[in-house]
Amino acid sequence: MYVCICKGITDRQIKEAVYGGSTSVKALRHHLGVSSQCGRCAELAKEIIEETMSVGMITSANTGLLYSAS
Repeated sequence: MYVCICKGITDRQIKEAVYGGSTSVKALRHHLGVSSQCGRCAELAKEIIEETMSVGMITSANTGLLYSAS
């Protein structure tokens, strides 16, 4: 699904960026350009970051790996 229409950024791209270490809207703005135009996507991007990080932490806990959210 498209999250940032202005830049054509999808939820999949945001999730990949979060797994790559972009764990804030500011980091996503720098990395992908999310929320750099009209800003309407910022809240949804933040929700996707939080969801992705919580899933990553659960998966890491099950595999014994440490996942740092910061």
